[in-house]
Amino acid sequence: MNNDDLQILGGERAPRADAARNHKRLLNVANHLFQEQGVADVTMSAIAKAAGVGKGTLYRHFGDKAQLCHALLDEAMRDFQGRVIQEMRTQRDPKDHLRWFLWQAVVYVDQHSELLTEAAITGEENNLSHPAHIWWRQTIVSLFNRMGVVGDASYMADVIYVLLDVQTIRFQRRSLGYDLQRIVDGLLLTMERLTAICDKQ
Repeated sequence: MNNDDLQILGGERAPRADAARNHKRLLNVANHLFQEQGVADVTMSAIAKAAGVGKGTLYRHFGDKAQLCHALLDEAMRDFQGRVIQEMRTQRDPKDHLRWFLWQAVVYVDQHSELLTEAAITGEENNLSHPAHIWWRQTIVSLFNRMGVVGDASYMADVIYVLLDVQTIRFQRRSLGYDLQRIVDGLLLTMERLTAICDKQ
């Protein structure tokens, strides 16, 4: 897969030093409160108070709680993107790349499910359409194309992509009691069945 297919985060102008310090402090305070009390139970007012700043300062950095959650996810997402790029540079079968990618995506969603859920609830756009996630879909589309899948590879990628959404995985984990291996196995089986059906058409 061409690395140009991936939509990588970044490119913004660096903030002033004092603004950068405030930004980092707010993220650290929010992360501490989220871990201590749970993401859903922490308000923006509580974050501002704990950080010793006014609410106006907080909202200048983060327009709402969704933006704050996505900012906390940024480092982990960048790490994930870097590992995906390294994986795609290896000389492996594209189906093996896809299997690896799906496993890593499920682990990422499970590890960050509280932040992702809050971002999806309070944000103007859900996680599926957020730029930080849409590259997952493009990765799947590109790998389907490399696999030579016959049929509507874009729509089939949508099917797999939706199954990676935090609400789907939280439901499977919390309500149905699935472990991560079962979720990944189900995703891979779905992918195999989709591509097998299309190859026969």
